[in-house]
Amino acid sequence: MIDLYTWPTPNGRKVSIALEEFALPYQLHAVDLQRDEQFAEAFLAISPNNKIPAIVDQDTGRSLMESGAILIYLADKCDQFWGADRFDTLQWLMLQMASVGPMLGQVHYFAKYNAGKAPFAEQRFRNEAQRLYGVLNKRLAEKEFLAGEYSIADMATWPWISRFQWQQIELAEFPHVRRWYEQIAAREAVQKGYHVPVYVNDIPLP
Repeated sequence: MIDLYTWPTPNGRKVSIALEEFALPYQLHAVDLQRDEQFAEAFLAISPNNKIPAIVDQDTGRSLMESGAILIYLADKCDQFWGADRFDTLQWLMLQMASVGPMLGQVHYFAKYNAGKAPFAEQRFRNEAQRLYGVLNKRLAEKEFLAGEYSIADMATWPWISRFQWQQIELAEFPHVRRWYEQIAAREAVQKGYHVPVYVNDIPLP
């Protein structure tokens, strides 16, 4: 049994989708970010950086924060979803952690929530979003999934792309990303994991 501490954000959805894909039993603990529950002492004992998601593996007693580390742990635990090659999967997972998530998150911050306050920042991060979508589109023109086979790299990246509307991205401009996005959106485990811990909206579709 896995204890999952999460909230319906792209980072949170990575791990809830993964747990559904791995078919691992888990106990859900909602951490309401709007109520600052991520700063509770009990949660900080598990996730010292006060970020969701976090897990505790009841089988081993190990606690983990940081979504990328959690995905690697689960893939090792179950020996699944390593794609066609472990290091290929890791490099695309690291791209998500280092670039896709942070840069698209900045688009959300400046262009969605603070539009008009910092035009230079809005433009900078919208341009970077376009560039990153181009990187993904080129890769997915060559491969069905980021690491050839469906893997934790896809589970990590897909929830960020699910906010393409927030990023002011037209998926029609990136047809290979769109194909990949819709293909993953149709997976039963993704549909279940997307709505953990609470329903917010239907999965956005182009």
